[in-house]
Amino acid sequence: MPSSSLPEPAPDIVALAEQRAAARKDRDFAAADRLREQIAEAGWVVADVPDGFTLSPRPPYDVLSSVADLPDNSGVADSRRATVSVIVEGWPDDVATCLDALLSHTPDDVVVQVLDVGDVDGAGAVVHERSGPRLAAWHVGGAASWAAARTALLRADTASVHVWCDVSTVLTGDAVTPLVDAVVADDDVAGAGWRGANVDVADEWRSVVDAGPGEVDVLLGYLFAMRRSSALSAGGPHPKARFYRNADLEFSLALREAARAEGKAGRLVVPLADLPARQDRHHGYYDTDPAYRERESARTYNRFLQRFRGRTDLLSPR
Repeated sequence: MPSSSLPEPAPDIVALAEQRAAARKDRDFAAADRLREQIAEAGWVVADVPDGFTLSPRPPYDVLSSVADLPDNSGVADSRRATVSVIVEGWPDDVATCLDALLSHTPDDVVVQVLDVGDVDGAGAVVHERSGPRLAAWHVGGAASWAAARTALLRADTASVHVWCDVSTVLTGDAVTPLVDAVVADDDVAGAGWRGANVDVADEWRSVVDAGPGEVDVLLGYLFAMRRSSALSAGGPHPKARFYRNADLEFSLALREAARAEGKAGRLVVPLADLPARQDRHHGYYDTDPAYRERESARTYNRFLQRFRGRTDLLSPR
């Protein structure tokens, strides 16, 4: 169904979108792509949503239908040292603060990859204004889960070290280089982060405690640098992971496990006690419906326990 936002699409545009929906249902994706291009040429963007589609005026940048349309460079050799990836889902003021800090405080050879999901509250325009040689941006019109967005950015990357950065993380200096250096300098390090934690084994893995600096069991996604090859071997975050912190724990041990399969130690480290960064409001926590947050957190943690509980071989030395 078309969106209710103004201006309304003309009936012929709605008809094209309906034809495209029918083509997708019939798995005629070539026809669906042609229809999407016709709709775009007419000045509209069609986005797939669970109950059909939306139509919105075309912005001054290309809009992809879904995260599946990002390039897949997972088989491409490393072409640079590091990439910082950011998911944008609204809060344009915070997005501007985060991206400006990244561009100001990271070396010139570090590329910032941004995935704007849905242009919520005009955040897509904030990203577009900053696009250039050092900031590669993709815009998708439909919804995307945290795991799908993170995995798409990982597969689109071609750097040796892939860095997660949450919009709540604001650099006040170059906090990226120490993390990247920790990964590059030691093949046995699979990841390095701003903040880490250790599994409370005595509590039968039911909780974790903050830890660092040094080797840790898990890293948190506020600012998390990882060896791209190991992250790809791990498959990215679990496809059903929808809430950030417990998903970080799950992915951390999956990353360790993947690195071990590559014949490496898969160590995770917090290299410094303090990095030049601050954390502003974490919208993924504070602005998520509490019932949804608790439900998805529990599901992720239960999956984490089912897969990894008792795997002390994947934990840091005690």
